[in-house]
Amino acid sequence: GIKRRDFLKLSALSAVSLAAGCRNSLRMASDNEQKPNIIYILADDLGYREVGCFGQKKIKTPNIDSLAAEGIKFTNHYSGNAVCAPSRCCLMTGLHPGHAYIRGNADYQMPNCERGQIPLPLDAITITKLAKKAGYVTGVMGKWGLGGQCTSGAPENQGIDHFFGYLDQWEAHFYYPDHLWRNTEKVLYPENKIRTGETYSADEIAKEALTFIKQNKDRPFFLYLPFTIPHVSLQVPDDEILQYYKSLGWDETPYEGDHYTGNPTPRATYAAMITRMDKYIGQIMDLVKQLGLDEDTIIMFSSDNGTTYCCGVDYQFFESVSPLKGLKGSLHEGGIRVPFIARWPGKIKPGTTSDHICAFWDMMPTLCDIMGIETPQHTDGISFLPALLGKGYQKEHEYLYWELPEYGAQQTVRMGRWKGYRTNLRKQAHPKLELYDLDADPGQEIDVADKHPDITKKIEEIMQEEHVYHPEFPLLLNEKLNSKFRTEK
Repeated sequence: GIKRRDFLKLSALSAVSLAAGCRNSLRMASDNEQKPNIIYILADDLGYREVGCFGQKKIKTPNIDSLAAEGIKFTNHYSGNAVCAPSRCCLMTGLHPGHAYIRGNADYQMPNCERGQIPLPLDAITITKLAKKAGYVTGVMGKWGLGGQCTSGAPENQGIDHFFGYLDQWEAHFYYPDHLWRNTEKVLYPENKIRTGETYSADEIAKEALTFIKQNKDRPFFLYLPFTIPHVSLQVPDDEILQYYKSLGWDETPYEGDHYTGNPTPRATYAAMITRMDKYIGQIMDLVKQLGLDEDTIIMFSSDNGTTYCCGVDYQFFESVSPLKGLKGSLHEGGIRVPFIARWPGKIKPGTTSDHICAFWDMMPTLCDIMGIETPQHTDGISFLPALLGKGYQKEHEYLYWELPEYGAQQTVRMGRWKGYRTNLRKQAHPKLELYDLDADPGQEIDVADKHPDITKKIEEIMQEEHVYHPEFPLLLNEKLNSKFRTEK
């Protein structure tokens, strides 16, 4: 696998990154106390405004809305990146995109093994490894995308006791697969033909998650549940949920397909997919209550990036990210600002809202504080447990940094009210920096860079400082490219 020190120089970590090593004293569990269960649910390509509690009007999400009503929602929460694999890498490792092992969706394949994405290295520090060391039984059900079969990034090499779902995120584009993985064994679905079938993968993933909770109700568990919904293809069983949306009489333009599955009613199908995921979340909430685990369990919900731009998804009809600019693949706000909700009865005050600015790499220190363990020093994150609980001192980021070598090669920085953005980094040595005042202009319509040269200069310095060269994911003009990890064509 990729060795961290081949590309990640720890000396390049910024002062604000290293400062995160100063732990918050708001620790939730000691070695002698019962540790709280943790359920972290991740939607796939779900936009900032595609659930009711964040302003969605057409798609019904009553259970997610209940999570928010009974807990807290964060309005300035950001994903790890604007596409799948690098975003999930930031989540699991506590590193921002300029320091991360995985920064794009590149393929990787070992001889005689299935295709996957570039894997996490064997010595990566991950949330699941930390949870396992802390005495948690760890489960992951859904889309992994951080290393396939035979690689260092495979779930069994990353502290995961029980895995079920898709290893390769490309296979996860379809909901009627001919197989899924349960740990190192294939689970076959001969009745499925990829674009059609009888067994809907998201149903199977939800069932596996419920079984995991039941089997581990008497000991602390960490459940990471990265659903594939609503990532295209647009596929959902034709049951009462889909029939409800069809009955609304929305004007539909059939999607003809291409790489993805064609669909005659893409709007109704997309809405039904999200409502179906909401149903799974309701089942999880109900089970936790039935087992008497409610006050001992924190349930969190977010998305890995913004709404997709293609393949039958009508983001304009649903106002999926409005008024934000950008979609999946873009480091503008619509591509990376995502819903975040947490519910923990007796700990989190119901019906609260936080505008604390935080990102996926903050999850590692936050979860370490919840589990009552030390956070690794080499993280870019800052625990936001004080903001979750509404008490104690909440340390703020001076800034947040992202880069994405795909989709035009982009960088962005969120620094308080300011958002700096630039692209075409592989083609130009010094592309123009755009600057937006998010307080006055959340839709990023007015570039004010020329009016604030001091802020522009500061953000450009941050972009230079926070990018550490990675041989697999070159970002800048004339950076080297080492393609030995890419799929043989």
